[in-house]
Amino acid sequence: MTVRQILQQFWGYTSFRPMQEDVVNAVLARQDTLVLMPTGGGKSICFQVPTLAMKGVCIVVTPLIALMKDQVEQLRKRGIPAAAIYSGMHYREIDTTLDNCIYGNTKFLYVSPERLRTEIVIERVKQMTVCLLAVDEAHCISAWGYDFRPPYLQIAEFRELISETPIIALTASATPEVQTDIQEKLALREPQVFRQTFARPNLSYSAILEESKKERLLRILQRVPGCAIVYVRSRKQTQQVAQWLVRQGISADFYHAGLTTQQRTDKQDAWIQDRTRVMVATNAFGMGIDKPDVRVVVHLDVPDSLEAYYQEAGRAGRDGQKAYAVMLYTNGDLESLRFRTEQLYQPVEMLRRVYQAVANYTAVPLGGGQFSSYDFDLSTFANTFNLPPQETHYALKQLQLEGFIQLNENYYHPSRLSLVLDNRQLYEFQVMNPRFDSFLKLILRMYGGELFTDFVTIAESALARAFMINQSEIENLLEQLHQRNVVVYEKQKDKPQLTFLTPRLDAPSLPINVPELNRRKELALRKVQAAILYTEHPKQCRTRLLQAYFGEKPGQPCGICDNCLKKKKEPEINPSAVREEVRAYVALANGPGVSPKQLSYHFAQTDAETLAQTLQQMLAEEEIRYTKTGNLTLNLG
Repeated sequence: MTVRQILQQFWGYTSFRPMQEDVVNAVLARQDTLVLMPTGGGKSICFQVPTLAMKGVCIVVTPLIALMKDQVEQLRKRGIPAAAIYSGMHYREIDTTLDNCIYGNTKFLYVSPERLRTEIVIERVKQMTVCLLAVDEAHCISAWGYDFRPPYLQIAEFRELISETPIIALTASATPEVQTDIQEKLALREPQVFRQTFARPNLSYSAILEESKKERLLRILQRVPGCAIVYVRSRKQTQQVAQWLVRQGISADFYHAGLTTQQRTDKQDAWIQDRTRVMVATNAFGMGIDKPDVRVVVHLDVPDSLEAYYQEAGRAGRDGQKAYAVMLYTNGDLESLRFRTEQLYQPVEMLRRVYQAVANYTAVPLGGGQFSSYDFDLSTFANTFNLPPQETHYALKQLQLEGFIQLNENYYHPSRLSLVLDNRQLYEFQVMNPRFDSFLKLILRMYGGELFTDFVTIAESALARAFMINQSEIENLLEQLHQRNVVVYEKQKDKPQLTFLTPRLDAPSLPINVPELNRRKELALRKVQAAILYTEHPKQCRTRLLQAYFGEKPGQPCGICDNCLKKKKEPEINPSAVREEVRAYVALANGPGVSPKQLSYHFAQTDAETLAQTLQQMLAEEEIRYTKTGNLTLNLG
C-alpha cells in the first residue's frame, strides 16, 4: 500500500498538506529528520503514516500523559493498534503492553521519556522490531528551550539500543539555538531538516494596551462570530471571566486542571460540539484538541514566552479561514510578569525543604520509590507541613525541572482489569470458590477473552447494574480477587499524581545544580523580555517579529495584524522629507554628532525600514559619516 493509500484509508484525506509528504519520504528512506511545524500543521501524520508502511513498531516519546492518551485513543478509533506506558500503571500492565509490542501487532508505543531508563523497557526493546523512534515536543531536550525536561537527555543513550532505527524529532516552535541543540543532544546523523514557515497568513495578531480588559473582550466576541478560547493565568480567573460573559449573554464555560475528569470531559465536549461558544481556560486547555474552526484566541495575560504564546494563539484558524489572536494587557501586567518569573526560582534551601516534606507526605524511605506514584493535593500538602502555597508550587516545579519528581495535575486513569490465571487455572478456582463463579462468568461475558492477554478498561457501575448489586460491593469483590491473585484490579484514579523519578534522596544533600538553576533563571527572564518587547512593539508587523524570534528570515508584512493596519491608516511617508529631517537633526549636533540611539528616539514615529534605508543611502553618498566614537555627523569635507 502506498503512503497516499494509507493516508486515505485511515485518515480519509486524498492528499498531504504542504511538506508532510517530503517528511514521510525522508522517514521511509531511513533518514534522521527534524520537523518544525506550527501547531495544527499535522506533525503526527509525518511519523504515523510511514510507520504503517513499515514493518515493526514506532516508539513515540512525549512528555504529556494527556496528549499521549489522546493520541492512542485517536489511533485506535482509526483501527490502528496503539498503546502507552506512563506513571501510575501496574507492573503487570506494563509487562503485557511490552509483550504485545514484541509478539502482537501493536504499531505505536507511546512512552514518557522517564520510562526509557527503566530496566523492563530497555530489556524488552532489545527484543522488538522498532522501525522508527519519534520524539514529540523535541524542544524539551534543549536547556535553551522554554519547557526543558532533563529525562529527554537520555534519549540519545536509549537510541543506541536500536542504532539502525531512524529518528524523527518534531516540535511546533524552536529558536535557532534550540534547533541546533535538538540535533546535537539527540545525536542526529546528517538529519534532513524541514521547516514550515512560522507565518500564518490567515491569522491576525494584535496586542492592545487596555485597562478595561473584560469590556474589550466582550466587544471582540460581539464583533467576531464563532468559537473562541480565552486564556487567563489562574483557575479563579477562568470561573470569574466565564460567569461574567454568561451574564453579558455570551455562551461561555471555564476549564482548568483542578476540575474532575468528568467535568473536564463534559466541558470540552460541549465546546467541541459548539454547544458552548467560548472556553475560558488556563494553559491546561487546548493541547491535543483537534478543533479547526476556532475564530479567535484572546489572552488576558501576557504568556511567559513567545514559544508558549505562538502555540496557544496558533489554535485559532487551523481550518485556514480568517482568525484572530488578541493579547490584552496593562503596564502592570508586564511588571508582574517580570516579578513572577523571579519568584519561579526559589532558593535552594526551599527546594530541599519541600523535597523533604514530599518524602514525609508520601512516606517513601531513602533509596526507594522510583517511578512510584501517589495521590497529591497541593493545598493539603502545604497545610500539613506549614509551607507557603505559592512558593511551594514553584519549588515543586523546580524539583520537576531538576528531574527528581513529576507532578501531573490533569490526571485520569480509568479502572482496569486483567486476569492473572489462564483458562484452566481459572476454572479450578471457580470450582473451589463457587461464591465467585457467577461474578467471574459475568466479567468474561462483558469483557471477553482479551482479559487473559491485556488490561481492559472496565466500569464498576455497569458491572453493578448487570450483577444487580451496588457499586461498592462490586469494588469489594474485585479487591478480593486481586488479593487472591486471580486478577489485577487497578481502581480508577482521578487525583493529581506525584511520581518519584529517581530513588528517594536525602534532602540535605539533594544534588541540585545551582549554576544551571541560575542559568535557567537568566534564560527565563530573557524570554520574558522578548515577550514584553513583542507586546509593546508599536510598529513592526507581528508576524515578522515572530519569524525573526524563531530564526526565520522575515517575509513581507502580513498586512492584517494591528501594527500593519495602523500603518495602512498613516499618511504615506515621503523619503525625501525624511532625508531632509535627518540632515537637519544631525546638523544641530554637528560637533560630537548624534548617536544611533538618539536618532532612533527622535524618529520613533518614522517607519524603521524607511529610516534605515535613508541612512544607508546618505552614508553611501557620503552626505553623513561615522565619527570615531560611533556617532553620525555631517560630512563637511
